[in-house]
Amino acid sequence: MPSVANTLIDSLPRIARNRLLSICEPIDLVAGRTVSGSDAPTRHVYFPTGSLVSLTTSTRDTPVLEVAMVGNEGMVGTQVTLGIFSVPLHALVRGAGTAWRVAAGPFNQELVGSRALQRSLKRYMHVTILQLTSDARCLHFHPIDQRLARWLLMTHDRTHANSFHVTQELIAHLMGVRRVGITKAAGALQRRAIIHYVRGELTIVDRSALESEACSCYALDRETYTRFLSH
Repeated sequence: MPSVANTLIDSLPRIARNRLLSICEPIDLVAGRTVSGSDAPTRHVYFPTGSLVSLTTSTRDTPVLEVAMVGNEGMVGTQVTLGIFSVPLHALVRGAGTAWRVAAGPFNQELVGSRALQRSLKRYMHVTILQLTSDARCLHFHPIDQRLARWLLMTHDRTHANSFHVTQELIAHLMGVRRVGITKAAGALQRRAIIHYVRGELTIVDRSALESEACSCYALDRETYTRFLSH
C-alpha cells in the first residue's frame, strides 16, 4: 500500500485511518479528465494525494466558473457525508497525480461507524463553507492582479511544485474574467521576476513576493485551515 499523503486521512487516529484505507484504492488521476459530472450520481469520493481537482459551476446562460480547488488537504465528494449523491458541480482534474478512491456506499457505511471520521469531515466542511464565503468576498471586492496572485498560491499549495502547466486562457476561464486582464496581471508579475511563464508552463520564482501581491483572502484562508484542520 502506498504512503498516505492526504492530510484529512493523516489526521485520523491510527485505527480510524487504517479502517478507511482498507476500503480505499490508489488511482492515478489524468489531467483533463472528469471525476464527476454536474448533477450526475456520485459513485466515488476521492482523497487527492498528488493531484489537483477543480470544482466548477455553470448554467445555460453563464460561463464556467471555478468555485473551489481540492488537493491533498481535502476530499472530492463531501456531499455524500450529508446523504446527498449529486450536486450541480463539475469536478475536473486540473493537475495529474495520485488519489485514494472509495465507493460512495462503503464510504458512508464507514462514516456511520467512525466518530473520528465524522468529526474530521464536519470540520473540513466548515472550512469549505468559510472559504466559499471568502471567495465570494474576493470576487466582489478585489482586483484581478490580487486575485490572480491568490489563485496561483492556492494552486502552488496543492500541486507542491514550483512549475505547473496552465494557460492564461484557462486561468481566465476558471476565474471568470477576460483573458486580457490575466495577460496584463501575469505580465506585471513576470516583469518583476515573481513568476516566469512560457508556452503554458508557469513557474513561481519568488513565493514570498507573490504572497505580498495577493489579497488578504489568501492569508485568511490559510489561517482558517490551520485553526480547524491542523490538529
